[in-house]
Amino acid sequence: MGKLTTKFIEKARPGRHGDGDGLNLLVKPSGAKSWLLRVQVDGRRRDIGLGGVELRPQSDRTRIGDDIPLEQRSRLTLAEARELSARLRNVAKAGRDPSAERRRDRRPPPSFKQAAIEAHTSLAGGWSDRTADAFLASLEDHAFPALGSKRVDLIEADDIATALKAIWSTKPSIARKVRQRIGKVLDYSKAKGWRESEAPRASVTTLIGKAKQGGNFAAMPHAEVPDYFKKLGSETETAGRLALMLVIATAARSGEVRSARWGHIDFEKKEWSRPAELMKSGKGHVVTLNDAALDVLRRAAASSSPDNPDALVFANRKGLPMSDMTVSKVMRDANLAYVPHGFRSSFRDWAAEKMPQIPDAVAEAALAHTVPDAVVRAYKRTNFLDMRRKLLDAWGAYITSKGGVVVQLDLLRA
Repeated sequence: MGKLTTKFIEKARPGRHGDGDGLNLLVKPSGAKSWLLRVQVDGRRRDIGLGGVELRPQSDRTRIGDDIPLEQRSRLTLAEARELSARLRNVAKAGRDPSAERRRDRRPPPSFKQAAIEAHTSLAGGWSDRTADAFLASLEDHAFPALGSKRVDLIEADDIATALKAIWSTKPSIARKVRQRIGKVLDYSKAKGWRESEAPRASVTTLIGKAKQGGNFAAMPHAEVPDYFKKLGSETETAGRLALMLVIATAARSGEVRSARWGHIDFEKKEWSRPAELMKSGKGHVVTLNDAALDVLRRAAASSSPDNPDALVFANRKGLPMSDMTVSKVMRDANLAYVPHGFRSSFRDWAAEKMPQIPDAVAEAALAHTVPDAVVRAYKRTNFLDMRRKLLDAWGAYITSKGGVVVQLDLLRA
């Protein structure tokens, strides 16, 4: 039983007044009153301040802040001070630091979505812009619907398997990335103390097995591309359709198109300069823009901010890069068996079949594939770019021509 009473505390004079079990009331000459706990930690005596004195009746439970844990309150009643001191003495007896226990965050663990956003904010500084943009976009499309509102400490292997089930067989490449990113969020949550364990990787594999290795992307035969390109251009204009049209016209990767900013586009030079951080190879690359691509960009400018070099050419409603699903959905809604990435193969097949006079290295360079420096030197750098321009100009003329008539150009002329 403690020695102090509420009446004594109200009239206590300056000094230290013991309640027992290490709990003390401190009264300063100014009259300010606070609680102090004296406790043994690892054989050493420690004094720990518990907060100011609250004299309100214990039965009064209507005040705002009563739902705050005792460890986080700035003022305590006598009963609350006794309860907290008992807790901290038990912490010390267990060999832990009572001061650290007081500082421990006792807020409920966040939802998976909240944890993902915080993990992204904390970790993105070490990622490329492309990786940082893709991290949240892929989770928003494939993880948040199933896991977003679930508390991060309650997520188990079965929850992750359920979230991945829809894409595990149909989109194995994306599924592997989403699984990896879910794991990164859960590992981050473990480090923050929001959950007791890291991501249950082995258990997830047991539930869903290994993802299929990605095969070749389903590509539209190049003979069908002109009619499809024309059909896209005649339908209701959306950012997704325009992005897909730019993918086709430039034979670029969908991610490169979705990450394109107006500062990368030079209408006068008819060039799209992609910085290294956007490229799969990690090297900067210039795409020559044919008339078909320039027309798509002018149409996109009408609903974007082309005067702002940092503005995305194709942004979602939040001003972030649109997801890969937005572009893929255009083809899915048309019940097509092909995927946007397949148009790179369409272009490559067309170049091989209809432009045999073009060296393979030129077509590979147009796709931003790695070309040995010796080959580049053989054609000279300026001529190499010039030949790529003529090849992509021919492709642009082909996809906008009626019936896909091949445009013959003397592509090897200096």
